[in-house]
Amino acid sequence: MVTRFLTEVPVDIDRDTARLRATEELSGSAYQSAKPSWLIEAFNWVAENLLRFLNTVDGAVPGGIFAVVLLVVVLIVLVVVIRLRSGPLATAAKSDRAVFAGQRKESGEHRKSAEDAAARGDFDEAVREIFRAVVRSLEERALLDEKSGRTADEAAAEAGRLLPGVAGSLSAGARLFDDVHYGGIPATEAGYRSLSDLDERCRRARPVALAAG
Repeated sequence: MVTRFLTEVPVDIDRDTARLRATEELSGSAYQSAKPSWLIEAFNWVAENLLRFLNTVDGAVPGGIFAVVLLVVVLIVLVVVIRLRSGPLATAAKSDRAVFAGQRKESGEHRKSAEDAAARGDFDEAVREIFRAVVRSLEERALLDEKSGRTADEAAAEAGRLLPGVAGSLSAGARLFDDVHYGGIPATEAGYRSLSDLDERCRRARPVALAAG
């Protein structure tokens, strides 16, 4: 088509006439249909400016674009960690790992449920209930406040400050409770027996503040 246009143009032609003929030719349907869409043009514009920015960063920042990417990744990780340790995400995660779900029972009821579960070989339930008996007994003795949403680790840490003689066993019991109840790790009879022993030791233990007085 361009060849036909060139053959039809007189040899002796002024500049304005040539520009007019070229404009008419390029405005034809064949050229217009071959013109990139606005989406392609926008993509090309973004790509060109992004490459220009990356080239500028590569020359201006020590370590080049790799250092910038690494910095962005570190910042994202920090934001995620902060969100997990505080704020709504942390609150939701904490409430999902609470010792008690729903209304509390008396420690004796939890203890009885644990014994019944152990008798029928359901040591998962036995471990859950005997640890709840431990925590509920500490609440009944006012060594722990009756606080909803308390996790096993929190209960062990708070009680361990008043009962240092069983602090290590409380922490181990909290881990066992979480492993079984939230981690899906099967409980064993030995695990249940260790928590039953912890329950007895906690009931006999005197808090350091009272012992010092």
